[in-house]
Amino acid sequence: MPAKIFSNAKILIVEEQPLAQSYMKQSLEKLGFRQLRFAEHANSAKEQCTSEQFDLIVCSFNLSKHQDGYQLYEELRVKRLIKNSTGFIFISAETSGSLVHSVLELQPDDFLVKPFTIYDLKTRIERILLRKNNLQTIYNFIDDGNDSKALKAINSALDKKGNAYSAILLRLKGDALLRLKRADTAKAFFKSVLDIQKFTWAKVGLVEALIANNEHILAQRMLKTMLLRHETRLVALDLLGKLEIKLNQFELAQSFLSQAVDIAPRNIERQKSLSHVSLINHDYEKNYLTQKDIANFAKHSIHDHPDVYLNAVRAGIDFALTTDQSDQIQRISRQTNKYLADLKSQFPNSHNQAQIDVLNARLHYLKDEHQKAKMLIEQLDDDDSHIRSVDGALDKAKAFHELGFYHKAQSLFNQIISHCERHPTVSDAVYLRYIQQQQSERRDIKMGPKELNNHAVTQFNRGQLNTALEAFTQAFRVMPRNPSIALNLLQCLFDSSKQNGQTLNLMMAKKCYVLLSATTLDNEQQQRFNKLVQQATSMGLTLANLEEPGKTK
Repeated sequence: MPAKIFSNAKILIVEEQPLAQSYMKQSLEKLGFRQLRFAEHANSAKEQCTSEQFDLIVCSFNLSKHQDGYQLYEELRVKRLIKNSTGFIFISAETSGSLVHSVLELQPDDFLVKPFTIYDLKTRIERILLRKNNLQTIYNFIDDGNDSKALKAINSALDKKGNAYSAILLRLKGDALLRLKRADTAKAFFKSVLDIQKFTWAKVGLVEALIANNEHILAQRMLKTMLLRHETRLVALDLLGKLEIKLNQFELAQSFLSQAVDIAPRNIERQKSLSHVSLINHDYEKNYLTQKDIANFAKHSIHDHPDVYLNAVRAGIDFALTTDQSDQIQRISRQTNKYLADLKSQFPNSHNQAQIDVLNARLHYLKDEHQKAKMLIEQLDDDDSHIRSVDGALDKAKAFHELGFYHKAQSLFNQIISHCERHPTVSDAVYLRYIQQQQSERRDIKMGPKELNNHAVTQFNRGQLNTALEAFTQAFRVMPRNPSIALNLLQCLFDSSKQNGQTLNLMMAKKCYVLLSATTLDNEQQQRFNKLVQQATSMGLTLANLEEPGKTK
């Protein structure tokens, strides 16, 4: 390696352990490096990257003060405090699957496991610095957002015989074509690369080009194959989740995104996507667990924001309102108080009191303290003409509906939807769809989930089966994952059919059966369910084999 590149290279070492820092200093000086800088924590590293451009950063993942290495690298990239021409090496003693997968998704230049030898370090640094130096012009074009010039420079470099960076240049070319939205050209390019060598990145690029080109069936077929390979499983799950969202297949999207989150939980944007699709699917438990994860992993990161804690509380309330387990409701209530305390601790000067008042009103409602809830919500400013927070406004609309202010709720829903349509960057299409879904459901159903179920049970016990059936059906619409409601609805379907001599609603019975079959029921519930299955059998029906319209066996 040219001595000039060695001696002139500016290297930042981010390491909090004095012994490890000393070892790195001695090792790099032995290798001929002279321009070394050190940072003991992330804040120091960010300050130095703000004032100076480094050729290489060697960063320990295990930083304990505020941000860890993952959060630091993510922020450096998002805020563009480092360029594409800056090499980045992660070093870590921890090698858990979730950490490694999360880090590799950020695509650092290398990942070095502690302990390592000077020779290991030398080899990695030489390779990265030489590549960054030789391809600096191309990286500069990419940094400037000039992909057209980057593409010309890449093609020029590829035309030179004996180019040592052909594979890297090809990948950079594919990425540039995708950023330029040249889907047809990108598709043909990735296919030509794969004809030569089966690069993983080329397979991923081809799928992205197919999705951009609306060739969904072929994309799905490729992704299903990629699921079977360890090295492509995560990216395949992620892309399948995004594709199913595009196709409005939200149950499938949730399944794929959930699996991807399990593998690499630190990707906050994917966690947010999972949260939104789970809301569409009325899976309030999954939404709550996801928002808890976001609150955990966002702390000290670039994603840390008051909304993270407020949304965790909102998700907890939504979940508590759709479950009939009192111990679970108590746990959620305690957790919501902790998140509000964390909010005050992390952001003592944030102006969120109005949103906290709405949350407290909903918590009062959850505890059946309706008068307290109404008093709190009535003292809030009614001026919602300017939507400052979509999440906060949506929460307020829910509170209005729950407390009987139906006109105010629908009016606020209209304002939120109009705001999102005028400003498409404030929320994604899935979240907007959820807001529209909430407006529609709350327009049709005046009672809250708890009152709705209690009303249905009361009518059922009085023998008012038609009224009970309508109420249970509405309750199942807003709580399609609640086994108690599914069991009551299934019972009511059979009893109503028998009493009125009507044909059983097979499609609704099927939905109840599917949920109940996949749920662990208590003894009393299981006995009731078994009797209903036997009743279906006596009627010549096998619930497990009922088919949905449009599907064949």
